[in-house]
Amino acid sequence: MSIVTVQLGQCGNQIGQEVFSALCSDIRGTHGLCSKKENGSYQDSCKERFFCEEESAVPVARAVLVDMEPKVISQTLSMAARSGHWKYSSHSHFCQKQGSGNNWANGYSVHGPRHKEAIMNLVQKEAEKCDRLGGFFTIMSMAGGTGSGLGAFVTQCLRDAFPTSFILNHVVWPYGTGEVIVQNYNSVLTLSHLYHSSDALLVHENDVIHKICAQLMNIKQISFRDVNQVIAHQLGSVFQPTHTAGGGSGYSRNPLGELMESLVPHPEFRMLGLRNIPQMPESSLPYSTFSWPGLIKHLRQMLIANAQMEEGIDWQVRPPSSIPSTNKPLHFNTSIANLVILRGKDVHGVDLGSFQDPSLYTSWLNPQDAFNAWKTPRAFNKYEKSAALVSNSQFLLKPLDSIVGKAWNMFASKAYLHQYAKFGIQEEDFLDCFTTLEQVISSYTNL
Repeated sequence: MSIVTVQLGQCGNQIGQEVFSALCSDIRGTHGLCSKKENGSYQDSCKERFFCEEESAVPVARAVLVDMEPKVISQTLSMAARSGHWKYSSHSHFCQKQGSGNNWANGYSVHGPRHKEAIMNLVQKEAEKCDRLGGFFTIMSMAGGTGSGLGAFVTQCLRDAFPTSFILNHVVWPYGTGEVIVQNYNSVLTLSHLYHSSDALLVHENDVIHKICAQLMNIKQISFRDVNQVIAHQLGSVFQPTHTAGGGSGYSRNPLGELMESLVPHPEFRMLGLRNIPQMPESSLPYSTFSWPGLIKHLRQMLIANAQMEEGIDWQVRPPSSIPSTNKPLHFNTSIANLVILRGKDVHGVDLGSFQDPSLYTSWLNPQDAFNAWKTPRAFNKYEKSAALVSNSQFLLKPLDSIVGKAWNMFASKAYLHQYAKFGIQEEDFLDCFTTLEQVISSYTNL
């Protein structure tokens, strides 16, 4: 099945381009460390999922690019074409001359309705090129105006136009110190709207990825491109083909559907976090060896201690004992559902029993249903062995609580509200959004 990617705003377009580049360089690599037959079906499966073949023989990304200013889209198109290995279709982008000025309301209430028909036509065309449509993957940031406001609007349109398709929103969480004075407002408005129209939100925090660049990748002057490449690597490690538990011998057919089925058992809980191990500069790979038990042990502790990377994990955090008690161990991260994706040598003998421990999960779901594993002997992106964890857990509780708190403080003093009111977003709209997110926070807190 094929996935149509919708890239929204500057951030969405820049990350989208890096994602397709990462996928393409992975399938072109000769570093698969698996049989020729396995490698061939892996490549075919990836191409069907993310690219369509045209006469020119250069794979064309199944993507729609949307931004309210032309600069980033033209850069993105030319970077892809210059690579020579893949490109965007020349007819699947939409841009205007003026941006959204970091104002969510401008993107949502003005640009969205004004350009709805043009944007949805592009999406429809892209969907019609798929033999079988697996769903939509949107990429956007929460802080600005176009990605967030227009992104929330387009997601609602996708839901209306394709009521039975899966929609996964990839959302980039702004730096805590802030790029935009009203980013907390924009984030609250985006998240609450997406919660109503999306099947799941896969979140990357800029601060976390920045730390990975500094501490694991040893990058001295970190650029947005460095950050985006780490995000693209992590997304690729989830979306490249794998064998799922019940999938027989072939590669999984419907990654979005299987992701939702594994991780979103209840509509109140849609926030997914992603962790990868190992992550290091390419130059260090030849000097590194990893064992599966070591990787799994680290990944599990990253999960229960809510560590964002394999450095600086708090090993003191333990799951609560099986004796029912009211007080949970401090800092313990309770999960609803987890998915572990293993790629590389000897994956089929890996013991994942430690992830099936009932004490990791909330009491209302059977641990057998709460944990899933996908595997493939095909290595990813030059890593001999690598593991990814997609988790529906309390990962995002702290950052969510913090953003809602900061936005509420500004709202209480009515700061900048007139900027939103002039595009039709009133105080009661804000209050509805706060209510939605307070409910989400409360549900995750009570796990």
